[in-house]
Amino acid sequence: MEVIAKSTVDTKRKLAKGVTMAVALVSLFTLGGCVGGGMDYLSSAKVDRSVSTGTVPTAPVTTDSISDETTVRNAVTSADLLKLNGQSIPWANASTGSAGVIDTIVESNASGVVCRQFRTSRHSYQGIANFSGRTCLVGQGEWQLLSFQQAG
Repeated sequence: MEVIAKSTVDTKRKLAKGVTMAVALVSLFTLGGCVGGGMDYLSSAKVDRSVSTGTVPTAPVTTDSISDETTVRNAVTSADLLKLNGQSIPWANASTGSAGVIDTIVESNASGVVCRQFRTSRHSYQGIANFSGRTCLVGQGEWQLLSFQQAG
């Protein structure tokens, strides 16, 4: 007796190869249209020159920040550094609701001018930030705030 039937393993392999090839061909033709159309669009695209960029403006100096600076200056200049002995000085500004702690004051007497450099924190409605500054004794016993900048 002779076996006429073919093995099902061979038939399944050929069927799987055929389906895979058909899917690949359909995908190739379908995606080819998307890519080809996209290239035409890119070659005819023009640059939009009406859009421009710039820097973000810095926050304007407000009366609240000036009031806080004055409060800190008064705390720094009225401090008795000998009695402080390295202790921090809390400050609060009732008119703005801001408060903070001055943790460092260093006094110098360069070329006959008495100056104090300081570091402070400020808790305000804008958030919590650290600042450094410098105030010097000018004129007839008047302290002038020379710098008050947010520490980075």
